[in-house]
Amino acid sequence: MTSIPEALLWCLSAGTAAAVVLAAFSVRASGQRKALRARLTAAEEQNSATLHSNTELSARLRATEAEIRHLAGTRLPDLTMALAHPHVPVRGLLDARFAGSETDEALTAVLEQVGEAITKERTRVDAAAQSALRGATTTIQALLYRLQTALQEMQHRYDDPEIAQDLLNADFLNEQALRRVQATGVVCGAWPGLTREDSYLAELVVGAMSRLRGYERVQISNQLRDPVAVVARAVEPIAITVTELLANALHHSHRELPVTITLQQGNRGASVIIDDYGVGMHDDEIKAAMELLAGDGDLLLTQLGDPPRSGFAAAGQLVRQYGFGVHVEPSPYGGVRAVVYIPGDPLLTVLDESAQPMSVMAPLPHRSGMTERSSSALPTGATPSSAASSAGQPAPAPAAPAAPAVHASYDAPATEGELPRRRRRKPASEAEQAPRTEPIPPRSPEETGSRWAALQRGTESGRAAAQSEPPRSPEGNAQS
Repeated sequence: MTSIPEALLWCLSAGTAAAVVLAAFSVRASGQRKALRARLTAAEEQNSATLHSNTELSARLRATEAEIRHLAGTRLPDLTMALAHPHVPVRGLLDARFAGSETDEALTAVLEQVGEAITKERTRVDAAAQSALRGATTTIQALLYRLQTALQEMQHRYDDPEIAQDLLNADFLNEQALRRVQATGVVCGAWPGLTREDSYLAELVVGAMSRLRGYERVQISNQLRDPVAVVARAVEPIAITVTELLANALHHSHRELPVTITLQQGNRGASVIIDDYGVGMHDDEIKAAMELLAGDGDLLLTQLGDPPRSGFAAAGQLVRQYGFGVHVEPSPYGGVRAVVYIPGDPLLTVLDESAQPMSVMAPLPHRSGMTERSSSALPTGATPSSAASSAGQPAPAPAAPAAPAVHASYDAPATEGELPRRRRRKPASEAEQAPRTEPIPPRSPEETGSRWAALQRGTESGRAAAQSEPPRSPEGNAQS
């Protein structure tokens, strides 16, 4: 047997050890490669996630920028329009993914703050405009009252028929201007500007009618049981309201159709019912009119349209201040029915007809022994002369007030539900025997004939002018 040299053994041992070491290093390198490969895979996944996240962030940023542009270019203008016109909708988010998010809350907060700022600024500007307009209308109204007084003085000073007719025409035009200025001032918060004494409701309605062009079309039916009157502080406000409702009825009905007024007395108040045969109102128009007539909330001039229609708005302001009520609804005749309800407590009273007789131009109530006077000839608010002046006709000579046809007793105390009474009626015998405090000076036959001829000529010219005016077709019912 051949022996292996020792040197060869050492070489074999060294090679075996090296192989073992190399195997160990190979195993270790393989593990490191696997670890590096895993880390590389994780890094690639993280990089991909980062790229995806960056893409989403970029898309969200672009969507947010689009929402901001949508807010500035669309939603804010919509909000501005909606504040003036509530029926205009404000568009929502451009991207529904933002619904309920912080971005949605932030944009909604911007809309609310801008809306509040616009509302405050609009209210401030409108209040300043109303203040300026209130001062201007008050001054103009005072000047028109002075002009009215001067015209009435000239009517009594000059007897020439042509001059009288011109003065009456000027007086009637002045009355139209005064009515518009008065209504505008009331809308802006001004006082009606006229103080009157307790007045019969029938006289008040006729006086309101005499302020309008086309008054001859108005027909009044007085169904009052008692000599009902309106207390002094509410006379002019109710007259303004009735005038504006009548103006609306006359304007939106054909010139050949009548407008009827019915005075009704209930247990706790009285009503003025106005019916026209015009084009009527739609449901949304009635709703808008009732909102104005209710007088609730602050009123902006911009809500009255262009040009502004101040009739219903003025009535609403007076309703809120004085406590009577106004209601509009479709009329059974196809037009519009307006009802002014005046509560007996505290706006009505009953006057003594013997101590304070009713105007001869006011319609008599449908009581026993009484016939209704014609209310379409020459309307008046208090006296025959002022009625003729307002209607555009020469004033007749003053006549002694006729004694009431019926002297009913009102000495019994008012029971619950009846109208309050301020004066007690004198007995018929005392009323007939009472001496006249201011006797009427006698007139010469020539002076009487001249005045009567002037009255006839004025009446004929007024009728001729009314007949020569071309018919006016009904317009759209843009209520006042």
